[in-house]
Amino acid sequence: MKADFPTIEVLCRWQRDFPLVPEPFAEIARALNSAEEDVRGAVSILLDTGVISRVGAVVRPNTAGASTLAAIKVPHSQLERVAALVSAQSGVNHNYEREHAFNLWFVATGADESSVRRIIERIQGLVHLEVLDLPLEHSYFIDLGFPLEVGTDWKLALAPRERAGRRVVDPIERRVLVALEHGLRLVPRPYAALGQEVDLEEADVISAVERLLQAGIITRFGLVVRHRALGYRANAMVVWDIADAHVDAVGARFAKAAPVTLCYRRPRRLPHWPYNLFCMVHGKERGSVLGSVEELARLAGPDARRHEVLFSRRCFKQRGASLTAA
Repeated sequence: MKADFPTIEVLCRWQRDFPLVPEPFAEIARALNSAEEDVRGAVSILLDTGVISRVGAVVRPNTAGASTLAAIKVPHSQLERVAALVSAQSGVNHNYEREHAFNLWFVATGADESSVRRIIERIQGLVHLEVLDLPLEHSYFIDLGFPLEVGTDWKLALAPRERAGRRVVDPIERRVLVALEHGLRLVPRPYAALGQEVDLEEADVISAVERLLQAGIITRFGLVVRHRALGYRANAMVVWDIADAHVDAVGARFAKAAPVTLCYRRPRRLPHWPYNLFCMVHGKERGSVLGSVEELARLAGPDARRHEVLFSRRCFKQRGASLTAA
């Protein structure tokens, strides 16, 4: 690979809208006036250094499978043991320590709701601690792309997608999504290679991804960034107690705010958990994140009765969601 190859440009431009053509790396090379081997070499370096986790799909929760966010209040002396038990479950794709009495937060995914429920029950039996189960009720925004240019309003550049409804994912689409869990292979014709894994023609794979994007089931297709490797280390899940009659309006406002990369409505679990609106704010330093939270509080106005900022401390596990765990 040439020493002056624009690896950062690849990372900036193809976090979304990765080419859906038989030879996507060659397509990117033409756009950069470069060689296909250099493009694949750059993506390989991004994978090897942990800057990206895969070239693949970000799937809207609860469209192709089922998932839930869960939390456990773990005594500090037991945290690493409990975190290891949680991470060992195949259906757990994210597992983080956060600054809160509920200090261990994980996402469980599976083929359907009963699969997810079994994962939660299994974890509760293993750790002998109560698990706070907070399934998704409504998503306002999910992207998890990261702008590398300071000061850009990156959301203005996003093409609007149709919100995924209750459309059933067909068998071909499901096979493609399962095969995409670990990302595309870095070969000249990656869609043909993926098709060989699941007994589909190359054109069928590309068509399935196009349909899933159009339906909003895949919200972004491209390089999936590990934000910490890019310097986004002051990251917080911000939870809000919003009057039920106004939560959708506030969620919609938050979804348009540049600092917000995820925004969901989830159920309260009284008396332990009074919050019904969740958003993620990623930043490179703590002060900027807290400043963004202040802006969001002003945006919410009197509809926000209270909020808490749960900064991430440690990442125990992070990978793409599984649609087959049970």
